[in-house]
Amino acid sequence: MTQQQLPPIRKEIGTQVNLPLSKAVEISFNSVKIRFGRSLITVSGIILAIAFLMSIWTSSTIVGGLKVANDPKMNLKLQQKGIDIDPDSEANRQEESKNTWLVVLSLLVCLVGITNAMLMSVTERFREIGTMKCMGALDGFIIKLFLLESSFMGTAGTIIGAVVGFTLALLLALTSYGSGLFAYVAWGDILQHAVLAVVVGSCLSLMGGILPAYRAAKMEPVDAMALEV
Repeated sequence: MTQQQLPPIRKEIGTQVNLPLSKAVEISFNSVKIRFGRSLITVSGIILAIAFLMSIWTSSTIVGGLKVANDPKMNLKLQQKGIDIDPDSEANRQEESKNTWLVVLSLLVCLVGITNAMLMSVTERFREIGTMKCMGALDGFIIKLFLLESSFMGTAGTIIGAVVGFTLALLLALTSYGSGLFAYVAWGDILQHAVLAVVVGSCLSLMGGILPAYRAAKMEPVDAMALEV
């Protein structure tokens, strides 16, 4: 083989291993289905965290709307629930601060859970990763697979969590204040909060998959194939 023949061969191999995004999506989706039990546990953690976040935002929006309306009947119901109708009171500020810390802690727990689940997925798939790398898969393709996998779970979990959180908060508000609250709820704000919750959950899922994806990509093919899984 002459030196002039090497560049075309390298170019051909490079074309073979750079699989299209659609193939990466297919492999990642199949991986989620194959490991449905573990994926379900991860998604459940995301659902709980986002549901808690959405319920806090929905409840705050509903209560805020009732305070702004300054309806005597609603004010009486708020006071019966121990809620200060003055939005600038110290009690309200302390409640908002407490809710903020609870939300931050729940999201951190969610992030750790996603990272741990993805790391376990990498451990279980040592031989699979080694096989792909021996066949010529690039580091970028391996990273893409794991990030897509975590994104699938994150997107599903955040959408379900946002719906669950909103529904529970609305039902609780209806039980406490009656159907009259519909006239005072800022639905546009709730929709914005739902979109933000989905974005936050998706970003957390993506962040949680970065470290496991990098670890999988830097794995040596020979070492991966030699491990007994």
